[in-house]
Amino acid sequence: MLRQILSEMYIDPDLLAELSEEQKQILFFKMREEQIRRWKEREAAMERKESLPVKSRPKKENGKSVHWKLGADKEVWVWVMGEHHLDKPYDVLCSEITAERERLRTEQEAEELRKTQSEEFTNNLKTKSQCSDPQTPNNWKTQNACKKVAEEEEVRQESRSARILEEKKTQKKELVKEKQDEEIKQVEEDKTKQIYKNWKEDSEWQASLRKSKAADEKRRSLAKQAREDYKRLSLAAQRGRSGEGLSVPQKPRRPPLPPKPQFLPPAGHPPKPLGNQGVTRTASSSAQEDIIRWFKEEQLPCRAGYQKTSDSIAPWFHGILTLKKANELLSTGLPGTFLIRVSEKMKGYALSYLSEEGCKHFLIDASADSYSFLGVDQLQHATLADLVEYHKEEPITSLGKELLLYPCGQQEQPPDYLELFE
Repeated sequence: MLRQILSEMYIDPDLLAELSEEQKQILFFKMREEQIRRWKEREAAMERKESLPVKSRPKKENGKSVHWKLGADKEVWVWVMGEHHLDKPYDVLCSEITAERERLRTEQEAEELRKTQSEEFTNNLKTKSQCSDPQTPNNWKTQNACKKVAEEEEVRQESRSARILEEKKTQKKELVKEKQDEEIKQVEEDKTKQIYKNWKEDSEWQASLRKSKAADEKRRSLAKQAREDYKRLSLAAQRGRSGEGLSVPQKPRRPPLPPKPQFLPPAGHPPKPLGNQGVTRTASSSAQEDIIRWFKEEQLPCRAGYQKTSDSIAPWFHGILTLKKANELLSTGLPGTFLIRVSEKMKGYALSYLSEEGCKHFLIDASADSYSFLGVDQLQHATLADLVEYHKEEPITSLGKELLLYPCGQQEQPPDYLELFE
């Protein structure tokens, strides 16, 4: 079918109307390629013919020749239908051609109907004249023939009227169907334009979403690699112990308690006692007492709050602070300032971070003999100091890019973590 169309360079409009827009574009592209190919072949043939030695022929006085019209670039001027702003769209041209063909067909049918009616009218007049002529022989036979002709004429008139009504109904249905198809096509075009517009407007959001997904995928791969490395190292350690003939303990031994930090009083102030002599707690402080007991019994043996390489308290560590107090301490710092405080409502920690948008707070889970942010597939760290050191180079979240740059130290004396180490 395609070869036939390209060879004839013509396609029937009814067949063209059944093609989709993409198929029409492909067909026009193929036809244009075929035109260019033929033109190149013709040019090559003409060049070969001109290169051959030809006897000079005398030019005729009325000889005809073809000259190509040149454009502003001195090249052959080519006009592509549809590129100029005054060119009619393809749909409009097809509808005009279809309407013109329909008009011609209607005129032809009307002319044929007029001829048929005139012939029938002439025959009826002849028959009536014969029936009314008294000198016509066999008058009774003629009258019967006239009646038969009149009955046939009535039947033809009724069938003609029914056919005309049927044609009118069919035309009306076709018009309604064409109108509905045009409306559906317009609605689909509007939807396509709206979808393209929304896609174009959301291109930046799509780009940021792709970056976020890539960062999340990288974080998951790092976490998976860290878990595999930890598992591999654990298995290697167990095999080493079993090779030496030692029994593998079910639970690792905790390191000894570090010495209590010494706090020097500020100059000009008498030292305050470290105990809680004379201080009575109310019933509302029972939850805080449980948190303090949890910290002393479970977290101190894990060196929670201490620096990684010394027995001194880390500058970023604070005691039991409220959310409001943490915001006040961070408000005087630069973006990137952070602190880790003991949560006042649960057995765990909270990392408070000052970003350019404001203060952010991340909960730290310490329930599995390791430290990690609450969430799925989070990295596990042996100590709080390891968690801080890791996130000095790696952001907490891929979108926020929170790097722990500046620790927020103590701004009052005695320090707020004093009751945890008593």
